[in-house]
Amino acid sequence: MPKMKSNSGAKKRFSLTGTGRVKRKKAFASHILTKKSPKRKRDLRESTLVSKVDEARMKRLISS
Repeated sequence: MPKMKSNSGAKKRFSLTGTGRVKRKKAFASHILTKKSPKRKRDLRESTLVSKVDEARMKRLISS
């Protein structure tokens, strides 16, 4: 059977941390920023972790 391919879109969007959790960027930070408060925009800059329930699915997409 041929090798499984990792998902190209997921490869660009997610990365693994040293402890094996999946890191992601926050949504809603790319456009229509005028109506968003500075505090909200500042919070959107930080990366965060994928929730535990979705973690296994994301790992399957990025590692093949």
